[in-house]
Amino acid sequence: MENQTSARARVLRIRNGVLAREPDDDVLAEETPIALEYNGISHATMLATPADLEDFAVGFSLTEGIIDGARDVRDIETRTSADGIVLALTISSACGARLKERRRALSGRTGCGLCGVETLPEVLRDVAAVSSGPPVGIGAVLHAMRTLRERQSLHTLTGATHAAGWAGADGTIALVREDVGRHNALDKLIGALARQQDGAPAAGSGLIVVSSRASFEMVQKTAAAGVGILAAVSAPTALAQRLADRLGIALLGFMRDNDATLYSHAERISA
Repeated sequence: MENQTSARARVLRIRNGVLAREPDDDVLAEETPIALEYNGISHATMLATPADLEDFAVGFSLTEGIIDGARDVRDIETRTSADGIVLALTISSACGARLKERRRALSGRTGCGLCGVETLPEVLRDVAAVSSGPPVGIGAVLHAMRTLRERQSLHTLTGATHAAGWAGADGTIALVREDVGRHNALDKLIGALARQQDGAPAAGSGLIVVSSRASFEMVQKTAAAGVGILAAVSAPTALAQRLADRLGIALLGFMRDNDATLYSHAERISA
């Protein structure tokens, strides 16, 4: 099976230390340069899986503080070339003016998890604390993580992608997004949540589960989405734990089978 997110390759397998004589087929995840433009101005370029790109554009814009909500995006034009993909966003004049002011301090662009930020105040920018809400049962969190593994179709095919999922308070996964970059997967998920039609459940009433470690920017993005619980397969960093504690987020790591470690805001998790 080949599509825009994967490609076939001929490989030689090594089994028990022995190199096979005959080639075999394998499937690799695609990784494409994605450039973001705002009102005609280039802002950031990163490598990402070329799928769910409108979700990515909105989610990145939200979690980086470029827009305040999906309504601030007036249009998204996708331009594809041999070099990659350009996502050209038309945003509100107020958000555009704010971005121009912010960029005056920037000397260039970056393609990492903290895309488009090059000064310490921007990396450590203020994000509003998540409002309190009713606790979620640990059983629901564990169920959401188990379900996330089952919903990682591209990872099953390639073994090369991360996933981020949103679940309701009962642990039922409603949305999943995958990408070669963990922060890209989370941006895609947050963008999808923001673009939901009226009447959809509020993102803050549920939780986010990710198939990666919990880094500083993952906590920051979760807070920007207004979600109070972030659960990760692997460990958090110390900076991520301190930020989660400050922003009112229950941060869980080492989510394996029926085990987990809770690092902050235990009041958000019930037995």
